[in-house]
Amino acid sequence: MQSSNGRHRDGGGGSESPAERHEDQGEYGTASREVRYEDPWYDALASGWGEVDGTGAPAPVPAARTEPDAAAVRARDVYLEVQRSAAFQEVRSRYRRFVVPGVAVFLTWYVGYVVTATTVPGLMARPVAGAVNVGMVAGLGQFLTTFVLTWAYARHARLRRDRAALDLRWDTQELTRGVRGGES
Repeated sequence: MQSSNGRHRDGGGGSESPAERHEDQGEYGTASREVRYEDPWYDALASGWGEVDGTGAPAPVPAARTEPDAAAVRARDVYLEVQRSAAFQEVRSRYRRFVVPGVAVFLTWYVGYVVTATTVPGLMARPVAGAVNVGMVAGLGQFLTTFVLTWAYARHARLRRDRAALDLRWDTQELTRGVRGGES
């Protein structure tokens, strides 16, 4: 039996013997022992590695940089200075003051739901309205709280952090541009 690419599948079904199947060369190689990959990335060398230069000899591999240039050192200092600034610390503390309690409340609610569902199944099975029970209402409440928490996070970020973070980013870009001598 042949596959769509013309090579034989294992498992037989055709009129060829196993010896004939082994000798089949197909389009991918000379024998089944020599597999040739058709992936173009398989044999590709990294740029500059093992390539031949104009003389026919392998091109030298560039050494890793050991000394950062002065502009990079100064730019790093700018980022460290911004990280230590009071404005950056204020943005981070506003973020933490929202996220830490939000995560704690949500995880408590989620774990409480799971623990209640496993330890008190009679409570979760109590009907609320028709076929809807306490477990279904609490499960839908999980989805609702996820959406509410996402909305609250986006609102908090927009009202309390985004403007200050944008100002910090702008200041950092200006300081870095000044360090590099005006190049963009």
